[in-house]
Amino acid sequence: MKFTESLKKRQDFSNVYHNGKSKANAILVLYVLPNGLDKNRLGISVSKKVGNSVVRHRITRLVRESYRLAETDFHKGYDLVVIARGKAKGTAYGAISSALYYLAGRHHIYKKPSANGKANEADPALSD
Repeated sequence: MKFTESLKKRQDFSNVYHNGKSKANAILVLYVLPNGLDKNRLGISVSKKVGNSVVRHRITRLVRESYRLAETDFHKGYDLVVIARGKAKGTAYGAISSALYYLAGRHHIYKKPSANGKANEADPALSD
C-alpha cells in the first residue's frame, strides 16, 4: 500500500475506538478518526468468534486487498479500523469489498470512480 501504514499498537486502536466515528453493516464495522497526517493508517480486527486462524487471516487478506486496490480513491489523513463481523465468515471477496466501500462512502472518505472518470459517492450496496 503506497499511501497507507498499518495500525499495530493497542493504544492506536483504542484511540480510534473511543474518539472515532463508526458505521456498520452486516459484514463489517468501520471506525474512522482524522489523524492529521498526509497518509491513512489501516487496522483490521477479526475476533476469534468469527472463526479459526485460517478463516480470520483470509478475511484480513480480503479486506486489505480491497483497500489496496481502491487506496487512491480514499481521502488521506485518517486512521481506519475495520472490524469483521460473524457474517464475514465464508463471504466472497466482492461482498467484502463492496461492504468496505459502502461504509467508507457513508463516512464521506471514499469517492467511487464512475465510468466517465468523475468521482461519485459510493453506492449503498449493503445496508445495516
